[in-house]
Amino acid sequence: MKRDYYEVLGVQKGASADEIKGAYRKLAMKYHPDKNPGDKAAEDKFKEINEAYDVLSDAKKKQTYDSFGHEGVNGMGGGGGGYQQYGNMGDMGDIFGDIFGDIFGGGRSGGRRGSQRQQRRGEDLQYELEVSFLDAMNGKEVELKVPKKETCSTCGGSGAKPGTSTKTCPKCKGRGQISVSQGFFSFAQTCPQCRGEGQIIENPCSSCRGTGTVQTTHTVKVKIPQGVTEGTTLRVSGGGNAGPNGSQSGDLYVIIRLKQQANFQRREDDLYTEIKLTYAQAVLGLDYDVPVLEGTVKVKIAPGTQPGTTLRVREQGFPRLGRRAKGDLFVKVNVHVPKNLTNEQRKALFEYAKSMGETAPDANSNSDGIFKKIFK
Repeated sequence: MKRDYYEVLGVQKGASADEIKGAYRKLAMKYHPDKNPGDKAAEDKFKEINEAYDVLSDAKKKQTYDSFGHEGVNGMGGGGGGYQQYGNMGDMGDIFGDIFGDIFGGGRSGGRRGSQRQQRRGEDLQYELEVSFLDAMNGKEVELKVPKKETCSTCGGSGAKPGTSTKTCPKCKGRGQISVSQGFFSFAQTCPQCRGEGQIIENPCSSCRGTGTVQTTHTVKVKIPQGVTEGTTLRVSGGGNAGPNGSQSGDLYVIIRLKQQANFQRREDDLYTEIKLTYAQAVLGLDYDVPVLEGTVKVKIAPGTQPGTTLRVREQGFPRLGRRAKGDLFVKVNVHVPKNLTNEQRKALFEYAKSMGETAPDANSNSDGIFKKIFK
């Protein structure tokens, strides 16, 4: 059974974002595999720490986790699968850059040749997907056509013309950085010749012009979870642009937009609708077939139901995201008042008013005063 994420990072549930980040950095440096080579326990601990931070550092996932626990975020973040809820699109490079600097000494490149080149990744992409109420309720797998950059097949992402290769930058000797001295101070800056890559391309690939990527349209399958809400963001790991020179691809973020549904309103996981009854139906009561997103549901209208009454039908709303329970359906009852009556109907209503002891106009009168009294 997974441990509580707050317990993993050693912080209280009400910890601030800075406290969570600080706790994560401290633990990540302690258990990083490069500081614990061959230590399986440290590696597992490092993975657990990263999973906890992935959830608690993201406001939306943190809110879901606080409400529903691990079940609420399974498969939606923290390494749970291909399609994940992901609200915070920030890069954790700043944190890892500091960690690597602390581990190996010095700046973010850590003295490793080509380290800056290895850490680069492709750009993240964003896609807005309009979803119907019905698909949001039941869940659905959809295919998206996404314009993106993919690794060049001609050069395999190297950026170099086939038959040639990249060469170590002579200025920085492959480090991607050069040392600059000013008086008593010395500091590192990005190599201007290779732009931090550590390698240079003398013969660029004709297909990608040395970038290692080409523009294409990619088909991506995205699973819309049951009960998804407006603004939910799904992450497709590796679905973004390919990185330059064959490096890691970015991610694709699919933002859910819900289409409006006629006669229904959604508030969190509950649905709201209205029905119109005749005066006789409201007075006498009946079993009424109320329309829902799929078919109808039978609702009992009690005799004497008043206009404006709201009836609650349990578990006829949306599935609660990450849980088995459903929201409810709320039905507001309105009473239809007819504008035109036949003489026979007017006489029957007149007799009814008399039986109730109400003051009424003559049965053959066109006055509508009696209706005002009855339906006031």
